[in-house]
Amino acid sequence: QVQLVESGGGLVQAGGSLRLSCAASARTFSSHVMGWFRQAPGKEREFVAAGSRSGGFTVYADSVKGRFTISRDNTKNTMYLQMDSLKPEDTAVYYCAADERMGVPSKSRWDYDYWGQGTQVTVSS
Repeated sequence: QVQLVESGGGLVQAGGSLRLSCAASARTFSSHVMGWFRQAPGKEREFVAAGSRSGGFTVYADSVKGRFTISRDNTKNTMYLQMDSLKPEDTAVYYCAADERMGVPSKSRWDYDYWGQGTQVTVSS
């Protein structure tokens, strides 16, 4: 069982930056592929970014490529999402997720086994 807790959300103006963190309870954190998803009101949960167990391989949604950076520190059991050049359309609840089965970063939410409670990100225009 893995417990995930997100933090770092908030209100920011368009063009600004935020860094989200996801703290994991598992001592086996380094064996989990990790991902970020987001869900805006009335919309489906969508993929944002994911990274391999070492963090050396990453994938991004086209909508955030070049603006967001996913990273992890396995010594701290923590994953990060650096979000720069934020846009109003980035407004959503952001969730971190952990996968213990697939082994490679996936864009499908169905491949993730554990989820955090989410943190709100609001970007004003």
